[in-house]
Amino acid sequence: MISSSARKLAGGLIIAVSVAYTVIALLYFRWGLGYGAASGVAILAVISTHYLNMRAGLRGERPPRFPLTLVLQAVATYLPDLLLPGGMSAVSAPMLAGTLLVFLPLGWGGALVGLMMLYEGGVLATGIDILVVLFYTVTVPTTGAMIYALVRFVRVAADLEQARAKLADAAVLKERLRISRDLHDGLGRSLTAIALKGDLASRLVERDPAAARTEVGELVQVAREAAQDVRQVARGYRAMSLAGEVDRAVALLESSGIGAQAHLTDAAMPRRSEEALAWAVREAVTNVLRHSRATTCTITTSVNGGRLRLEVANDGVPESPGPAGGGLTGLAERAAQAGGSCTAAPTGAGGFLLAVEVAA
Repeated sequence: MISSSARKLAGGLIIAVSVAYTVIALLYFRWGLGYGAASGVAILAVISTHYLNMRAGLRGERPPRFPLTLVLQAVATYLPDLLLPGGMSAVSAPMLAGTLLVFLPLGWGGALVGLMMLYEGGVLATGIDILVVLFYTVTVPTTGAMIYALVRFVRVAADLEQARAKLADAAVLKERLRISRDLHDGLGRSLTAIALKGDLASRLVERDPAAARTEVGELVQVAREAAQDVRQVARGYRAMSLAGEVDRAVALLESSGIGAQAHLTDAAMPRRSEEALAWAVREAVTNVLRHSRATTCTITTSVNGGRLRLEVANDGVPESPGPAGGGLTGLAERAAQAGGSCTAAPTGAGGFLLAVEVAA
């Protein structure tokens, strides 16, 4: 994982910085074994608390018992100045600056780092070359900023990786919803037509074999279209024509004994809008065949104010229609994607109207 690699890289760089300052602290052995040992203990305390703080920071967390670990690192940084010569804090203050910038708001952290620079400049100013003073003073903000940047780099990498994982999950979910919706909308009509034609053929097989053979032939054709629909769903390609879908719908309604009329306006429309209306025709006709006792069905399109409107009306609404199913929900989603809306409701006197509006 990218975030894991970034965390390891940043952790290695921070450890390298800590080791470099440890080497500098060994210079205290020139004042004797006691001073050297004391400086070693001090720098070990600084590195230990700094490691605990940075390990948590790289994970986007606060260390256990925070802010105690921050206070301990500050004490380990500045207490040796009271016991050792030469401003021991100049060696460990840069690491403390990084901790402050990582865990405190930048305003507060930056202000404290500024005070640390003033302190180091004042402590080291006596008897030391001005360039050395300047070097140790500047390392406080520069090293602190480097540590802060490394930690932020790791956190941003982790956030990006998490966002990418969420986007991948969303893409998978979207594809599953697409397949589910297309299968429902596409195969619903085909399976309904197969069931109707199979039932009609079984009733005609004895008294009108020729008509029965015709119905069986149409049933086979519908089954082939259904198989083609499944292949198109699997490929993610569902190019549909409103006129072609209306023609199939009228033929299916009439073969089921329902009088059908279509009145389509001759208007060019965007592909997304046309497909949304074509799906609406398919779903509406499927519902008419499945759930109504309609004797007539009318399909109409019109243009008004830059909007395309499709109406599918029938006269056979059930007395107690059930709640909207997944098909109407899918139509509403398709209409919304085409910049429109979908409504479906009884119209009185046993009528039912499905209306879909999309952008022209």
